[in-house]
Amino acid sequence: MINKGRVTIKDIARDLNLSTSTVSRALRNHPDISDATKKLVVQYANENDYHPDAIAQSLKNMRTNTIGVMVPEIKHDFFSAALNGIEDVTYAAGFTIMVCKSNESYEREVLNTRALLSNRVAGFIVSIAQNSITHDHFQSLKDKGIPLVFFDRIAEDIEASKVMIDDYEAAFKATEYLINKGYKKIAHFAGPDNMIISRERHNGYKDAFEKNNIKYDKNYVIRGGLNEEDGMIAFQKLQELPKMPDAILAVTDPVAIGAFVQINQSKLKIPDDIALMGFSNNAITSLVSPSITTVAQPAYEMGSTAAKMLLEEIHYKGSYFQHRTEVLSTQLIEREST
Repeated sequence: MINKGRVTIKDIARDLNLSTSTVSRALRNHPDISDATKKLVVQYANENDYHPDAIAQSLKNMRTNTIGVMVPEIKHDFFSAALNGIEDVTYAAGFTIMVCKSNESYEREVLNTRALLSNRVAGFIVSIAQNSITHDHFQSLKDKGIPLVFFDRIAEDIEASKVMIDDYEAAFKATEYLINKGYKKIAHFAGPDNMIISRERHNGYKDAFEKNNIKYDKNYVIRGGLNEEDGMIAFQKLQELPKMPDAILAVTDPVAIGAFVQINQSKLKIPDDIALMGFSNNAITSLVSPSITTVAQPAYEMGSTAAKMLLEEIHYKGSYFQHRTEVLSTQLIEREST
């Protein structure tokens, strides 16, 4: 029995009169080691509080059992739910996650990528910042052979596995829903044009008008960011138009909440004066009054799917890994704001 100091594989091998390779394989449940030896080694390791040396393993394998996760922010429900999905899957597989926020900054995204890389993470799961215009830092990961999966906000020009929704279809159905409710002058608070989710949601919104023989008015499309302050600014710009719309489709729920605040400050009533619809199904949309109609994205499933795809790539032993894209379903949730 070892009384002090950190227990190593060499210590276990010496005390049990086994080779270090036998102990190592027993701890990894190798099929070549007998069940009796595995039981003896594991019991001894547990009794003596043995823990593998993660640093030594990372130097040997040139990677750790840590996965780097980079998200724009975690103050909203979508990304916190996605992180839960990622952690549940990776934890069950014996991995831990190291989470970094870009805070919607391209520069911070690049620095975070370098920091995670210096920590020898086994792979990356990323949702890009809204200001991320070039993706050379992600291509550098691919050039180094480091597994990478994008979710929700993807980099179109990087060959990697991706998890997303059909943003075009979801926005098309959301706009058509508003049209079928009798709204004809529908504004769209759109996101940055450099992001595929913004472009696809705008295109779906635009094409819904064409299908329903309603004139598309570009003056009702106000571009901005993806957070609450952007919704407030967009509504202020909307008020400068000669004629107000009768409904708003926001690119995200935070943008819808910003519009919600500004509408109330303007003494207008939702939905009597103007209807409002968000995108994501953040919890706050069901708590405000009137509650906000939205498009629910499967955030937890998006995170867990991304984690499963990354683990597949990490464990893949072939010469060429076939990347794929998973498209998850959305659901329109009708509430009081429409």
